[in-house]
Amino acid sequence: MKPLLPLLLAFAALPGPSLAQPAPGPAVTFPDPERARKIAAAFPVIDKIYADYAASHHVPGLVYGLVVDGRLVHTGALGYADAGARTAATPQSVFRIASLTKSFVALAVLRLRDEGRLRLDDPAENYLPELKKRPPTPASDAPPFTVRQLLSHAAGLPEDNPWGDRQLARTDADLGALLGRGVSVANAPGAAYEYSNLGYALLGRLVTRVAGQPFQAYITAHILKPLGMRATYWDYRQVPAAQRAHGYRRPAETWQEEALLPPGEAFAALGGLLTTAGDFAKYLAFQADAWPPRPGPESGPVRRSSVREAQQPWSFNSLNGGYRYPSGRACPMANGYGYGLRVAHDCAGRRYVGHGGGLPGFGAQWWALPEYGIGVVALDNLTYAVPTAANFAALDTLVALAGLRPRPTPAAAVLTQRQAELARLLPDWNTPATNPVFAENFFLDETLAERRQAAQALFSQAGKILSVSEIIPKNQLRARFHLVGERATVEVFFTLTPENPARVQQLDLRLLPR
Repeated sequence: MKPLLPLLLAFAALPGPSLAQPAPGPAVTFPDPERARKIAAAFPVIDKIYADYAASHHVPGLVYGLVVDGRLVHTGALGYADAGARTAATPQSVFRIASLTKSFVALAVLRLRDEGRLRLDDPAENYLPELKKRPPTPASDAPPFTVRQLLSHAAGLPEDNPWGDRQLARTDADLGALLGRGVSVANAPGAAYEYSNLGYALLGRLVTRVAGQPFQAYITAHILKPLGMRATYWDYRQVPAAQRAHGYRRPAETWQEEALLPPGEAFAALGGLLTTAGDFAKYLAFQADAWPPRPGPESGPVRRSSVREAQQPWSFNSLNGGYRYPSGRACPMANGYGYGLRVAHDCAGRRYVGHGGGLPGFGAQWWALPEYGIGVVALDNLTYAVPTAANFAALDTLVALAGLRPRPTPAAAVLTQRQAELARLLPDWNTPATNPVFAENFFLDETLAERRQAAQALFSQAGKILSVSEIIPKNQLRARFHLVGERATVEVFFTLTPENPARVQQLDLRLLPR
């Protein structure tokens, strides 16, 4: 069989870069030139989603913000920040954000780790010796829990939401007294996920010890201020009265104001922050900017690699095989927990990162789709009214209406080089079996003659090759591309070895009917 086309040969003959694998290129943008316009066209639909949520849940006030490509592009506000005074909620209204605080504490731990001041796999009692006093449990044969297990809710401490929310007023001395009596555990460390507010109080105490200053001061100086979060507070008494959202509960058909919980000390790490939708959007943008991995200077208060580390599902939580998006679309969802962050993967391969939180008087939640460059935050002032469903609906709707696709993975030079070499050899395989492009397993797994026969049969069905597509990387060592023929397209998938230079270890050809 003759070579595919002079066009293909010319493409394949182009000089390639060095076969040593280079670092990925700069941050990759989204190629759709109409992306911003399509997203903006969906704003009215997004607004209706939140309006419907506020009405159906009888929320006194709700504010929300949409972040796209690192910028706050749309905000909305509904109802009242102060229902008694009929003060309208605005994007500048300050709400409690409850457990959204936890990821700030986790980043403080990671920042101290990056500075070499602690290690995640050390027993937490190395930094908090008071943890060495433990009552006997069935898990007494297990080692003490680690800092990493505290971060990912795998330390064995019991789920404590009803109790934990009422601990905000407790002092450092109170926490010390509690620890002095020993801490009860529900599971062996590392054996299971179980959400622990006390675990994050311990992490706050750990940051205080290691940093040599209260964790609130450390987070303010090293995370909040560098991100420009000037409207974020630990103490509601510091919030200008005109901007402070009042919290409510609704035991019957009317709202009843909840007394604002005190600022607290040790237990503020589990949920003490107050902020605005606009200020939190800066933090959301910072979390999303950790992707994709890339060279270049660091611009945030915590390393991008450490932020990505926090966004990995370190503890498996659950598999919801019956999950349905608010639209009714069935899509199973796997849920895990990172460091102060929830991580969810749906049936379509979308990866959500974020957290929800509720306290007496307030609910809050944020989700980001890092690979899509979008995220939302919503804050309200009704007890435990966590707007997770509204945020899921907003992102799912935005992806559908704007036709959004994940950010393309940049192709390493070695991938494009191997693409050119493969295109030159197909379909006739005029090469010795010793060709260094291929790994030692390649022609042992399938002989040269067998590969030639299969490729020629496939390409005869595709007909004359008209064009070669751009490479579509899965990662820096795995990719596919298309050879478009008159009657069908041949998909070429290949993956490279961990050697340097990386060689072709697998090649699959598949016919795609036109």
